[in-house]
Amino acid sequence: MKTPLEKKIIRRITAGERMTFKQFMAMSLYDPEFGYYRSPKLVIGKWGDFYTSAHLHSVFGSVIGKQIREMWEYADRPDQFAIVEVGGGEGHICRDMLTYLQDSPFFNALRYVIVEINPAMQGKQQKLLGSFCNKVRWAPSLADVEPVGCGCIFSNELLDAFPVHLVTMEEELREIYISVQGDTLIEEAGPVSSPEIAAYFDDAKILLDRGYRTEVNFGIRDWLKDIDKVLEKGFVLTIDYGYHARDYYSEDRNRGTLICYHQHRIIEDPLQHIGLQDITCHVNFSAVRKWGEEVGLRTVGWSSQGAFLVSLGIDEEIQKLAAQSEDYLFELARIKKLIIPQGMGDSHMVMIQYKGADKSGTPNLKGFSLRNQMRHL
Repeated sequence: MKTPLEKKIIRRITAGERMTFKQFMAMSLYDPEFGYYRSPKLVIGKWGDFYTSAHLHSVFGSVIGKQIREMWEYADRPDQFAIVEVGGGEGHICRDMLTYLQDSPFFNALRYVIVEINPAMQGKQQKLLGSFCNKVRWAPSLADVEPVGCGCIFSNELLDAFPVHLVTMEEELREIYISVQGDTLIEEAGPVSSPEIAAYFDDAKILLDRGYRTEVNFGIRDWLKDIDKVLEKGFVLTIDYGYHARDYYSEDRNRGTLICYHQHRIIEDPLQHIGLQDITCHVNFSAVRKWGEEVGLRTVGWSSQGAFLVSLGIDEEIQKLAAQSEDYLFELARIKKLIIPQGMGDSHMVMIQYKGADKSGTPNLKGFSLRNQMRHL
């Protein structure tokens, strides 16, 4: 049975509109009527289609708060420091971060902004945040955020949901379009929709073998440009699953990284459950670094989430739990998923970029004291 969004897409294509996969993915996720992330029924976590680090344990938000507090200290403790969280989920990270920071001098200087396009999700955030709501403001897009004199733009699993161009190498580079056969959506290859797609691979000196299929995420470049307009001075803290360019476009990854999630099941076909499933791609962090530098954001660190959290002293938080928690072993098992190599500890990467005049060279942040893999980018 076709979903309402599938019918809407079929009507558009039948009416003569040629649709790239990027346009299809944008509608699937963000269509104002039927998009996955616009749905009032969207649930993240155990009862949804996927969960994030924030759902495993509150210590995740606490440790992120510790790193952002160090950023405030590096900036000489300004009277005003903004945290702008883009895509705040159900508000767990914000709540856990503010709970951790509320007894710190940093709390008085802090203002928190959540960028959220879904009114229903914003309602869930407000309910969860409770007494912290007077500390938090909301905006529907980054462009609607008041200019940040000094602060941190933060996101967790955001960039992977930006719509991507889907390409394949035949005799030459070709792009994947969505077409209609009978009354069914299908994929078909056609000429690339923009010369900048081929230039992307040429600039990175990436050669794709015949039959290779992969993605290009220009949405990240546009997002960094938006950040440059909002952030006068400060940091960009990005957590997502991804690789550097050589790993992203390696021979072993010749079918790309695009994947869908529906009711905690992996679905390989994005033409199923249209509007009802998440569609994601891994992040090419080499491109994030390059595009960031083009707008004045200098990368100061990149490492696995596990190494990052351990560097910031997550073990100290675990020790506190040992003394306080009535269900310590259960909580410990959940925290381990944040840091162990077999889980999010290795699959998720952390990047921090910096914008501002240097006072003492590159910011030396504690989150990268154990490991900084920036040289691989």
